[in-house]
Amino acid sequence: MLLWGSVSPMAFVPTSEKLIPDLSPREEIVLLARTLWREGYNDHLAGHITVNLHDGTLLCNPWMLLWNEIRPQDIIRIDLDGNVVEGDWPVPPGIPLHLELHKMRPGVEVAMHNHPLYGTVWADMCEVPPAMDQSSSLGGGELVLVDEYDGPVNDPAGARRAIEKMGDSELALLAGHGVFVLGASIRAVHQRAVALEQRCRHTWHVRAAGGTLNSCLPQGYVDRMKQSDGTSFKGFWEAMVRQELNADPDLLGDRR
Repeated sequence: MLLWGSVSPMAFVPTSEKLIPDLSPREEIVLLARTLWREGYNDHLAGHITVNLHDGTLLCNPWMLLWNEIRPQDIIRIDLDGNVVEGDWPVPPGIPLHLELHKMRPGVEVAMHNHPLYGTVWADMCEVPPAMDQSSSLGGGELVLVDEYDGPVNDPAGARRAIEKMGDSELALLAGHGVFVLGASIRAVHQRAVALEQRCRHTWHVRAAGGTLNSCLPQGYVDRMKQSDGTSFKGFWEAMVRQELNADPDLLGDRR
């Protein structure tokens, strides 16, 4: 059986041509939001994406716009107290979770929160589903369950306690709420978020079909993939970006 990670994926990536244009951080946030919307991260106005600029500010998607309609000029810049430093839109109301994360774990570059269907169902059941197949394992990282409802989601003290409970993990099911995905880049968060929702969806269907939640994957493979930084699937992010740019050729505006 050939498993992702058993051969070098770079052997299949063309090196003589660019797969996507160079992207600014604002453009990357927009494309992450739009690609994940297609993957089920589409709970209406819910969801936050933050990118750490390491100057005491974060880039963030704005409140009041759906993830499939934001454009680069809509991205706001906020400080670690949640004040808008740059931009014309308000801050998402649940942003304290991100603010406390970036204060307590300053090495985290990108954080994403939303309420995808299957991830939220497992969070509602307060269970962590196992990774049943290779696609569900691609993002790497440790998935934990975090009960954050000892305070309102917009309360800094409650958000701080949730981050403490998360520890050093890169992925969390927020009990009765949704999911939280961290990574060192937009590319990593994209891969981890897609793999997480596949993991939750596939495991749900296995259980619904009457199957047992015992993965057929070799334990060595599972352990190796858990160490992935979220960038092992070469070309995946680029392919999904092309889908968005083909669907909306004017998304990035006139870049000449």
